[in-house]
Amino acid sequence: MTIPEIIAGRTTPGFSIEVLPPLKGKGIGALFSGIDSLMEFGPSYINITTHRSELVYKSTPDGLYQRVSERARPGTVAVAAAIQQRYGIPAVPHMICSGFSKLETEYALIDLNFLGINNLLLLRGDKAKHESRFTPTENGHAHASELQGQVNDFNRGVFLDGTLMDITGDDNKFSYGVAGYPEKHDEAPNPEMDILWLKHKVDSGASYIVTQMFFDNERYFDFVNRCRQAGINVPIIPGIKPIVSRGQLTILPKVFHVDIPSDLARELMACKDDDAAKQVGVEWCSQQLRDLYANGVPSVHIYSLNATRSVKKILTDVL
Repeated sequence: MTIPEIIAGRTTPGFSIEVLPPLKGKGIGALFSGIDSLMEFGPSYINITTHRSELVYKSTPDGLYQRVSERARPGTVAVAAAIQQRYGIPAVPHMICSGFSKLETEYALIDLNFLGINNLLLLRGDKAKHESRFTPTENGHAHASELQGQVNDFNRGVFLDGTLMDITGDDNKFSYGVAGYPEKHDEAPNPEMDILWLKHKVDSGASYIVTQMFFDNERYFDFVNRCRQAGINVPIIPGIKPIVSRGQLTILPKVFHVDIPSDLARELMACKDDDAAKQVGVEWCSQQLRDLYANGVPSVHIYSLNATRSVKKILTDVL
């Protein structure tokens, strides 16, 4: 089933979670343990993030340093397959432009198609840590809309080199969502242009939207209204995240370009340690989730990542 079909088929409000592939050298046991603790609440699907390679410097035997490309969290395709097989619910791997060539993307699409993983979230991805601005990989995509075009061609049975393949039936085609930004993408010149580009992605085949995290639900409701006025009629899934440390008060706005409401900021600043901040995060996120459900939102995406204990407390409190 596609994500919009899953959402439309529910009779009660649902949720999804997002997880990280294990760090290189780590097993999948800890990831499974975190997911296991949330399965009693019935997540509709599970997203798996994808991470680009980064340039790092490693010492050599002669005392010099060599610059090499290294990926700290490989294995998104394998993790997605393991999750879908273990839990029997759709896995939604992220496909990103950042750090990947078109050919690498095609290989990933072939593998996912073979594995029966047909739901995706398409993103441009972040710039590399050593870059001042986003630069596409050689022979890669500069924008998520270009990545959409490659997936659309794949769905039509056309490889990058023009070779035709045999893809029969809609069940073998990819259904995908894209990201939306209630507080505007940080590179968009204004909110209106941001919505215009989002509409272009929907018109080009995106069947749903997942929002960037937000901590003020009014930002989400306003975003949905503006999208509907612009003719965007696909599901818009709100993304929320429990804060788990005092440091996230400054880290999240810097990294994700989101605002922390004054009330939440004051509560976090008053916390004496991260345990207190984690409790504030649970209470705030629980309040957000209740309000979203009360206003008729059929499904919420929780950026659980490494905060599964907080997410379990939230779901226990709300569901």
